[in-house]
Amino acid sequence: MTSPRLRKRLLLLFGPLLLVATACSQLPPGPDGKPSHGASPGTPSSPGGGTGTHKPVWRPEPGTAWQWQLTGKLDLSVDAPVYDIDGFNNNASTVADLHKRGRKAICYISVGAHEDFRPDARHFPKNVIGEENGWKGERWLDIRRLDVLRPLLAKRFDMCRDKGFDAVEPDNVDGYKNKTGFDLTAEDQLAFNRMIAKLAHDRGMSVGLKNDLDQIPQLVGDFDFAVNEQCAEFDECAAMTPFIKADKAVFHVEYELQASRFCRKSKSLGLSSMQKRLHLDAWRESC
Repeated sequence: MTSPRLRKRLLLLFGPLLLVATACSQLPPGPDGKPSHGASPGTPSSPGGGTGTHKPVWRPEPGTAWQWQLTGKLDLSVDAPVYDIDGFNNNASTVADLHKRGRKAICYISVGAHEDFRPDARHFPKNVIGEENGWKGERWLDIRRLDVLRPLLAKRFDMCRDKGFDAVEPDNVDGYKNKTGFDLTAEDQLAFNRMIAKLAHDRGMSVGLKNDLDQIPQLVGDFDFAVNEQCAEFDECAAMTPFIKADKAVFHVEYELQASRFCRKSKSLGLSSMQKRLHLDAWRESC
């Protein structure tokens, strides 16, 4: 049996080491299995779908108002707690200004289409660039080539993170439903979209699922909110309910319908809806 004096000496020698070990063991593990040294700012939530990230990310609740502006001089006077803006065309000082005004900032970037007007356009190999997607300078990407696209898109997500954005809106994530020039399947799209969600979560940002209505049941756990265009015009808004039931916002816009024609139903479904012009300037008619 150890004497009281010896036990006291052992405690003095090893006590501090035990405290350090205990403190380290209480930190959440990082992506590489090592202890984390802190969490990213924002409203805590645990991204679902097996993203493998421990970082809490901001997750907007249903009914949260928003502004979506991708063209023209950014109007910071719009009374909305969430701004969705172009990631390339806005700098860190703009994001900081939004934060000073108590707003969250979403980084719009295209992930499923090549844009010949972006500064990184030349880095995309020609063999992954397919058919036009209906917008000038844009062509669908071969999303099966995760080995090629992951590092290229990771740099775009790094840009969003480094500018201080809270979240990412990745566009063109439903290529498998379009004529892309590639033989894409639903499984290809699921794998690509989940990779996109992980790129955001690994960088401490939340991420929204853009359209891709048919895959919402499989992807609602991987994404923190949804962005939808024209579900009222095509009578598809009920498809967004899995996000609402998961307490995740659905940011919704209509271009052809007047707000008076869809706002009542949108509110009943819990959507965050507004009428916008197709070129997405500052003008909005919010529900």
